[in-house]
Amino acid sequence: MVTNKTLTGLGFASVVVASLLGCSSSQTDSRKTQSASNARPNVVLFFADDLGYGDLSSYGHPNIETPNLDELAAGGQRWTDFYVAAPVCSPSRGALLTGRLPNRTGLYGKRLAVLFPEDKHGMPATEVTLPEVLQSEGYATAILGKWHLGSEPAVYPTRHGFDYWFGLPYSNDMDWVGSFTFKERLQAVIGGTGLTAVQQAESDGRVAKYADPKIEYWNVPLIRSERQIDERGGVAFTDAVVDRPAQQPTLTQRYTAEALEFIDRNPDKPFFVYLPYTMPHTPLFASAHYQGKSRGGEYGDVIEEIDGSVGQIIQGLKERGLSDNTLVIFSSDNGPWQIMQQNGGSAGPLKMGKGTTFEGGMRVPAIFSWPGTIKPEVVHSIGSALDLMPTILSAVGLDPLEEVAIDGVDLLPRLTGAAAGTARPQRAGRENLAYYRGGELRAWRQGMWKLHLIVEGAYGVGPKKEVLEVPELYHLGRDPGEKFDVAGKNPEVVAQIQAEVARHKAQLTSRPAIFDARLAEHLAPNSP
Repeated sequence: MVTNKTLTGLGFASVVVASLLGCSSSQTDSRKTQSASNARPNVVLFFADDLGYGDLSSYGHPNIETPNLDELAAGGQRWTDFYVAAPVCSPSRGALLTGRLPNRTGLYGKRLAVLFPEDKHGMPATEVTLPEVLQSEGYATAILGKWHLGSEPAVYPTRHGFDYWFGLPYSNDMDWVGSFTFKERLQAVIGGTGLTAVQQAESDGRVAKYADPKIEYWNVPLIRSERQIDERGGVAFTDAVVDRPAQQPTLTQRYTAEALEFIDRNPDKPFFVYLPYTMPHTPLFASAHYQGKSRGGEYGDVIEEIDGSVGQIIQGLKERGLSDNTLVIFSSDNGPWQIMQQNGGSAGPLKMGKGTTFEGGMRVPAIFSWPGTIKPEVVHSIGSALDLMPTILSAVGLDPLEEVAIDGVDLLPRLTGAAAGTARPQRAGRENLAYYRGGELRAWRQGMWKLHLIVEGAYGVGPKKEVLEVPELYHLGRDPGEKFDVAGKNPEVVAQIQAEVARHKAQLTSRPAIFDARLAEHLAPNSP
């Protein structure tokens, strides 16, 4: 397996550049033949945006109906204790694609939580990504949806292992129309002048626009980007803006169609399809078919359309004879955006939401399906989005990366039941979890225990930041809502976790925060 970044991408066939055609019978037959011949398995990874722990009916929501995801969970595994590596978009997605904590890659910010439009920075060229490894092994790779790891062509996903990208470069609420830019906001805030009265009034008026969104309020581009290799092995890229502003009510439908069309354009290759949906990140948009249909309101409409998209793609895999040879994963990038109230989703019984290192910010739904390979079960082991890279590599028969420090662990033994029958099968996977926010280690989970070192709410909701002189300890089995601090009754547990934290910090080398790099461009001349 190729792991050297400078070699990745050499020695395999180019992606077929073709028009977007539907599946033909010959393509379907080709796929069936490939599946029957024990070809390397395909991978489809669904990744929702801001979907909360309690937003699916299989995770307890009483009003939002998600029959396709529920069926996927019933036939596969539904994980109850699955986490992301960061409670906001960009660092979470970077960790997913590299298997590395944001501090290792630099994909985090101490002052800027995510990447914004016009930022020159993004996924570092030195990082080895999951699609790069798969691409180097002959996989056709596509991302259909939100990237949020760099908005300049030099850092597009096609420069980091994807053959094809159709989607948004960042969140669907960036690029406000008739508004001051993020760059202007930075200059005002960092320069010390503050927002003008006009700017402040415009900023305050955004709340009403979130509640009653219109396509024209945002100028977010919908981009198509392709990686091509000529007969001599030369690499070229074709990048184009398809729509601006993006027609947001159609996005979920278009991502679904693009996913199936990409599969059909590559009948002789195994594929990795990464589908990071634009929503339910606000503003909320659903297609006409789903509008007003859910008992869960507009938010429910959006979730039910995502569920419908998953169902269409699963059905498409079945029709193409691919379902038994495809690992399917569904999860979310972080918890619900609570400041959006009823349009921000639910963390169920968990505390707080997006932006925080409380459970509601970082524990997310996770469903794994692979008919005939994954044992159907509700799993209570700890898992992380960090684990998806080593797990997927293991699933497709590749060795783990050896040239870089990987923070993820291989969950395949737990998924396939290979650990069943051992003395302690629950140990197949991870036993601990680090909760990072803004480059700081805020909490640590060890088994069922969670120790808070720093607590803070987010987006004006919850407590102000406090570095705890006496750490808080919670038992997540008996107290998943983190209501009852039992540190005083369990000093030995606190000491054990503090020792684990010390060992973790000793082996972690942090890179400078990439998201904050643009701040230097806007500092006032006399600023320290």
